[in-house]
Amino acid sequence: MNHTLLKTVILDQHDVIQNSVISPRTYSFEENGNYILVGLRRAGKSTLLYQRVLDLVAGGVDWAQIIYINFEDERLAEFTLSDFQDIVEVQSELSPKPGYYFFDEIQNIDGWEKFVRRLRDSGARVFVTGSNAKMLSSEMERTLGGRLLSQHVYPYSFTEYLDALGIPHEETDLLRTKTYGAIHRAFLSYYQDGGFPESLLYSNKRTYVESVYQKTLLGDIIARNGIRNEQAMRILMKKIAETVRNSVSFTNLYGAVKAVGFKVSKDSIIEYVGYASDAFLLFSLNNAAAKFAEAQGSPKYYFADNGILNLFLVDKTSALLENQVAICLYKRFGDALHFLKSSQSDIDLDFYIPDAGLAVQAAISLADADARAREVGTLTRLAAKDPDIRRFIIVTLDEEETIEAEGITIEVLPAAKFLLEMEQKERLS
Repeated sequence: MNHTLLKTVILDQHDVIQNSVISPRTYSFEENGNYILVGLRRAGKSTLLYQRVLDLVAGGVDWAQIIYINFEDERLAEFTLSDFQDIVEVQSELSPKPGYYFFDEIQNIDGWEKFVRRLRDSGARVFVTGSNAKMLSSEMERTLGGRLLSQHVYPYSFTEYLDALGIPHEETDLLRTKTYGAIHRAFLSYYQDGGFPESLLYSNKRTYVESVYQKTLLGDIIARNGIRNEQAMRILMKKIAETVRNSVSFTNLYGAVKAVGFKVSKDSIIEYVGYASDAFLLFSLNNAAAKFAEAQGSPKYYFADNGILNLFLVDKTSALLENQVAICLYKRFGDALHFLKSSQSDIDLDFYIPDAGLAVQAAISLADADARAREVGTLTRLAAKDPDIRRFIIVTLDEEETIEAEGITIEVLPAAKFLLEMEQKERLS
C-alpha cells in the first residue's frame, strides 16, 4: 500500500485524538499490557484507545511513535492482509524509536490476528478493537497465543453517565433532595435513551441511536455474515424486542417471523440470533430451574443498550426497566447470572445469582396490591426452596421501602440507587 497514504491516515488520526473531548470511564488497564477491546459498536472502545494514546504521550512517548489506524477509514477500503507489512515499514520511516500500534475495528481485515501475533512476538506494544465476539473465540485465542488481554467495553454505566453529565452521586448526594432529584431525572433519560457516549452530544438521541442500530444491523450483522433475507432479520429483531421479560424458544421465534409472511428456516433463525449476539447487540440468560430438578427451558434475550430496545417498543416501561437491570447485573456477574422460572415451585424470578446469594425482581411499582403480592410471593417461595439466597431485592422505578415477609427481609430500591450500588461493587470486586 502507498506509504504516503498510510502516513496521511496516521497523522490525520493524531489530530482527531488531540482534538477529542474525553470523559473518564471506569475501565483500567495494566501499564504494560497489550489489549483487545471488544463490544457493541459506538460503546466507547475508540475513546478508550484515545485515552491510552494520550497517557503514553504524557509519559514521554513521541507522537511519531503512535501508529493509530481506523480500518473503517474509507481510504483503506482496499487494504488486505498483505498490506500490514507496509504499516511496519511506515512506522520505521516516521520514527527510529519503537512503535505503539493501535488498530481500530481490525476485524474488517481477514487474517489480522496473524499479523498482530507477529507484532507481539517482536516485542511491539499493540492495542486493537473490534465489534465481534468471535475475536474472543477459543480459535482466536489459540492463534494469538494469549498475547493480548481482553476487555469487554459496554456503553456508559449509570455511574459513567452521571459523571459525563457532571452530576454528583456519592452516598451523601443520594440523601440530598436536590441532588437526588437530578440523579433520578438523569436515570429516566438513561433508561429510555441508553448509554452510548456520543448520544449525549445530540438533542435528538433517538435519531443517533437509530443510526448506531442500522450500522450494526447492516454492517456488523447482515453484510458481514452474507444474510440475504434482510427484512426477515429486521423482523426477527423486532420480535425478540417484544419478548424481553419472557423466555422464548427458537421455535417460537421461527413461528413469529413466519406468521408475518417471511419464509426463513428455523436453522436460519438460530444463525441470525447468533450473529446478533456476536455483534454484542443481544445477550441471553438461561433458566436455572434445573436446580429444582426441572429441564432447562428457553432463554431470555436482552438488548445490550436500552436505547436500541426502545426503538422497537410501544408499551415500554416495564421492559426497559428489566432490560436495564439485566445489563447492570450481566456486566457484574456474566454467565453466573440466570433467571428462575419453576412451575413446580411457582417461582418466576427475574434474576437469580446463587453464587452471590442474590435474588432480584424488577417491577415498575408495588402500589398495586396484586403486583405487590406477586413479587413478594415469588421471593418468599424462593427463600423456602433455597436457603443460600441471602439478599432479596425488588427494583422499582422510584419506590423505596423495606418489607418483612415470612422470615426474610426484602429491600425495595429505586432503580437509580440499585444501579449505583451494583456498579460500585463491580468496580471494587
